[in-house]
Amino acid sequence: MEEHPGILFRDGPTGRRATVVGGPDVWEIVRTLKAARASEPDLSEDELLTMLDDNTGAPRRMVRAALEYWGAYPQEVDALIAHAERAEAEGAAAADRAASLLHP
Repeated sequence: MEEHPGILFRDGPTGRRATVVGGPDVWEIVRTLKAARASEPDLSEDELLTMLDDNTGAPRRMVRAALEYWGAYPQEVDALIAHAERAEAEGAAAADRAASLLHP
């Protein structure tokens, strides 16, 4: 936490994870930023940060803290993003299977 002011750590089902003080987990911010950049590749940095703030409520200071942490520990953060994406895909597949029994 000394190395990355504005970041603290929480324990959860996936183990210890970095969180922005007063905000979401680092992986959530980084995932959202990656998705925004992929969908809007021509946005300037300022436009991208404004869009993130408008859509998520994450102010620039939170985004910058998350990005600095990700820059130092990309494998840790990317592993949490991959875990979340797998869990979402599994949940969607389970819902589709259940729905297939109800609808012809």
